[in-house]
Order: sequence, then C-alpha cells, then structure tokens
Amino acid sequence: MKIATFNINGIKARVNALLDWLDEAKPDVALLQEIKSVDENFPHELFEERGYNVETHGQKSFNGVAILSKLPLEDVVRGLPGDDSDEQARWIEATVVGKQAIRLCGLYLPNGNPVELSADGSPAPGGKYAYKLDWMERLQARAAQLMAAEEPALMAGDYNIIPQDEDAARPEAWREDALARPESRAAFRRIANLGFTEAFRARNGAPGQYSFWDYQAGAWNRNDGIRIDHVLLTPQAADLLIDCQIDKHVRGREKPSDHVPVWVELDL
Repeated sequence: MKIATFNINGIKARVNALLDWLDEAKPDVALLQEIKSVDENFPHELFEERGYNVETHGQKSFNGVAILSKLPLEDVVRGLPGDDSDEQARWIEATVVGKQAIRLCGLYLPNGNPVELSADGSPAPGGKYAYKLDWMERLQARAAQLMAAEEPALMAGDYNIIPQDEDAARPEAWREDALARPESRAAFRRIANLGFTEAFRARNGAPGQYSFWDYQAGAWNRNDGIRIDHVLLTPQAADLLIDCQIDKHVRGREKPSDHVPVWVELDL
C-alpha cells in the first residue's frame, strides 16, 4: 500500500497539479494539508471519478486537511482531541483495511511564527508559538494513545518542524524560527521517542533532502530547502515499511505547491 502526504497549498489553485501527480504516482491513500476550502466547496467528484473515497475537514481560506483513499475509510475523526475550543482544521484520521487495518492520521501542525516570548524567554501566552507548542502537547497525547493500541498506525503531514540541522540547506537561517527552535525540536523528539519510526530517515540517511522550498529568492533553483513533511510509524507499522521517498521533481512543475509529496510503501 502506498500512502502519501502532500501539503497542496490551496485546492483551488493546485487542483490540476494534484490530479497530475495522482495520475502519475497512483497512491492508494493521499493525506492532504492546506486545502484552504470549506468541505462543501472541495471538488470531491474530480477524485471520486479516479476511484478515491474523499473525507475532508475544511476551513474557509486557511488550513484544512483531507484524506483520499482507494479503500473505504472507516471511523473518520475530525479535529485533534484535547481542546474543544480549537476551531482550526488541522487533523483528520480514519482506518483503512488492506491485508490488515491501519489507522491513518493526517495533520497540519501550526507554523508558530512569529515567535513571541515573555520576559523570561518562555513562549508568550496567547501567541502563535505558544499555540504551536500546546498543539504539540495534544499531539503527543494522541500519539501515546496510538502507541498503547499496539496496532499499525501512522501520523503523516506537514509538521512545520525541521528536526535537525541536516534537514535545512542553511540551518543558521532557521535558528530562531518556530520551525527549528529548541522547544519545537524537543517537542518533536518527545513524540518520536514514544517509540515511533521516522519513515524517511529509516530509509534515507543523507543530508540535503528536502520537502519544502519557499517561493521567494529563488529557493527552488538554489535547492535552498527544508524537510518539514514527515511520516511517523508505530512499531507495528514500521515492521511493514518497504520504502519512503520524496517526490522532489513535482516542485519544478507549473504552478507547484511550495511542498512536495512524501510517500511510504507498506506491506499492507
């Protein structure tokens, strides 16, 4: 089973690019982020005619996540547990059954910029960086539940986290950015250290491999990228891992997203 994550940066602007990639890559499941559309305006029929079941958790103009699956989607849940007041559409999960069942969690983690700090250097309450770290605490709680279930599961999406310096072409430029600050990296490690396998690094150890290039300052042409789109696997899913790769070439196409797909192949 081929499962991909792709921040498409707006379904309206990127639908043709997305369809072209789906026709080429033929994933069994695609977890999408930043659809930037309410549910009723998402073009379900374009994907259904290609054999995909579609579930969305949308929001007008911002955020929004979706699952496209060639297999039926069961027990769909929208919204990351832990804060009923959070109205941002950043989490969707469902189960698909191949040779065995796997729980799929698609996420769009908050960016966290600008970093707003209190006088003591801690994240300022109510700020975007504090929201990012609070969201990651809730993510850790859900991740712990997935681990406790002792079943195949994955959490994939745009984490807005540069895990290590080798995941950025110019790590020094990101030192004080919310994507690479020590608090952000530590929160990511706490989640991974629950027992998850970071799929890409399990198959690709070399630096210089990225999933995002900014539209500004010729970043793509200079390969000035960062790796912020990740797939975390429970041990039961990691045992099924065949491969994990980044479809870098998609970034060079017409009207691309600033992200590219990352996919895993599992023996499912």
